[in-house]
Amino acid sequence: MTVGMRDLLFLVCAVVLAGCYSMRGSEGGGQTAYVPPRQVNVSDIALPAGYRIEPVVTGLTFPTAVTFDESGRPFVLEAGYSYGELWTAPRLLRVEPEGQLSVVVTGGANGPWTGVVFHDGNFYIAEGGELEGGRILRITPGGKIQVVIENLPSLGDHHTNGPVVGPDGWLYFGQGTATNSGVVGEDNAAFGWLKRQAKFHDTPCRDIQLAGENFMSGNPLAPDTTEKVTTGAFSAFGTPTAKGQVIHGTVPCNGAVMRVPLLGGKPELVAWGFRNPFGLAFSPNGQLYVTDNSYDVRGSRPVFGTGDLLWRVQAGAWYGWPEFHGSLPLDKGNRFMPPGKTTPTRLLAEHPSTPPEPVAVFDVHSSSNGFDFSTHKGFGHVGQAFVAQFGDMAPGVGKVLAPVGFKIVRVDTATGVIEDFAVNKGKINGPASWLHTGGLERPVSARFSPSGETLYVVDFGVMVVTDKPLPQKQTGVLWRISKDPGPASR
Repeated sequence: MTVGMRDLLFLVCAVVLAGCYSMRGSEGGGQTAYVPPRQVNVSDIALPAGYRIEPVVTGLTFPTAVTFDESGRPFVLEAGYSYGELWTAPRLLRVEPEGQLSVVVTGGANGPWTGVVFHDGNFYIAEGGELEGGRILRITPGGKIQVVIENLPSLGDHHTNGPVVGPDGWLYFGQGTATNSGVVGEDNAAFGWLKRQAKFHDTPCRDIQLAGENFMSGNPLAPDTTEKVTTGAFSAFGTPTAKGQVIHGTVPCNGAVMRVPLLGGKPELVAWGFRNPFGLAFSPNGQLYVTDNSYDVRGSRPVFGTGDLLWRVQAGAWYGWPEFHGSLPLDKGNRFMPPGKTTPTRLLAEHPSTPPEPVAVFDVHSSSNGFDFSTHKGFGHVGQAFVAQFGDMAPGVGKVLAPVGFKIVRVDTATGVIEDFAVNKGKINGPASWLHTGGLERPVSARFSPSGETLYVVDFGVMVVTDKPLPQKQTGVLWRISKDPGPASR
């Protein structure tokens, strides 16, 4: 085949596929009916030969993380808030030997509690701060709460995440962005926060100069009018910006990984330019890695076709948000142009630097979140990352033609190769509620036991998605994956 014929064939295929994509409706994993109660059946989950999975605890409400005390006993975190604007009480729960739960502490109405780590006799919890701003909390085994740091810019789409303790003894945490791609718009009202926090917007970590791009949208703050408003980047809703305008950076900031002493104090910037750095973990050699939830096809500046990223964090580096996906600029060509819309325009007059290359690129809308590294030869795959994929929230984040995520994947950080590790059985993968089976729903975090011999998977539970997310209480599960002592593992 000649080069010209090959290019023509590629063009024809691209046009046909684009037409099919445009005509078909979205078929995300949450776009299904759910009839309680949730079923749990380990035979519906596929694992590599030699491994087995079992439920440790069922009936949890919005669990997000697991950690272990000095004796190896597991503790599970319940968020207390979920997209869909559903509020419950955040809780830290101790898992007793027979699977019963004991409440260590109950929090207030400032969830979601997104992550927890046990270190040197205390628990450290990331409080997402949907109502009052993000915090890192220190909690004693007796349930006494102390604030390590507060007033983090966490009132928007994404929250305060983590935390983990680094080899240097500091507490590292992530802070997500207020918006999808740098501009406050009608989508943020749909998330719920814009009507509560009409002046909130993204704050950069360093001074930036704007290109002066502004975006017109309807006004959800005045729903009874046809008024249009104009909003610029890194500015409050309805506030236009000018070319060359400088937005001053500060710390704490949005879209960043920061660190703070265990006893509290002023936060320090580690790296910035992330969208939603949800999962943080140190590799066996002490290198920090971060999972980063990428752009959605929504809002005043929608971005198409960007898979979630795994980053190797370099101190002081800028990772490209809101101008890049990985090392690729959003405004070059039409790769990131949503169907029927325009290519995302550049927001910054100058980029702080060139972003590094990501370690791995996950599937688009997979919501690749909490993860951990294998350290034990008995479990296998030492040095590789095991990542929980919460799964798509289509159609709100953008159209998908089949469910994306809803599984545990294994990443070789040396090559970037991603392989399924724990996934529901079936011709097409999806959450158990979509498949009508008893397998995984929405894995949100994966954490190895202190010995490294067992991988615990936090399964958030059922979330149906219609015009908004509809999370289902008491459907969360804590799973445990280990080597099968049977003949397959010998």
